[in-house]
Amino acid sequence: MDSIIQTIAVYAIPLIFAITLHEAAHGYVARMFGDDTATQAGRVTLNPVKHIDPVGTLLVPAAILLTSKLLGGAGMLFGWAKPVPVDFGRLRRPKQDMLWVAAAGPAINLVMAVIWAIGLKLMVQSGMNETFFVAMAVAGVQVNLMLMALNLLPIPPLDGGRIVFSLLPHELAWKYSKIEPYGMVILLVLLMTGVLGFLVQPLLMLGDAIVRLFL
Repeated sequence: MDSIIQTIAVYAIPLIFAITLHEAAHGYVARMFGDDTATQAGRVTLNPVKHIDPVGTLLVPAAILLTSKLLGGAGMLFGWAKPVPVDFGRLRRPKQDMLWVAAAGPAINLVMAVIWAIGLKLMVQSGMNETFFVAMAVAGVQVNLMLMALNLLPIPPLDGGRIVFSLLPHELAWKYSKIEPYGMVILLVLLMTGVLGFLVQPLLMLGDAIVRLFL
């Protein structure tokens, strides 16, 4: 039981920060391009309480970590926060600016993965091997790359779907957007069939490579 609690503790802070900054980044960039909906809703903030979804941010990731620990496997960490409200119609160039708003979340996850990796390197160089904080830094790299990979999948309403919509010609974009009501169902099917793990595997392998490089 102590091992399970320690595993949850190691992943808790990286996961909460990864999700919090991901959502705040969407709102911040939307404000830059003309939509202050998220700002008015108090969502352009680093306060995790504003972004946490009790089920998606806490219950589901904890259940995955617990199940993986009990079964002795390595389950794919999966979770979500409360979506930041963005009124794309209020952006100065709605279709074009949507790309930057959508890309902001995965981009900040990449930045955080790099920061955690640098922190890991500094801790190892200072002799802090095999400590709780080293494990947390490793989790920080893995969690952020996982969230980046998941959100870049080209399935509306994920960020990758928004990016694809922004890049497609108008007629194709609107046809593509009709997938959105079924997006989360598609994602769950991919998760349950193992296809999701296959799709994000390249970035997970990159995360492992980064960790090995800095250890």
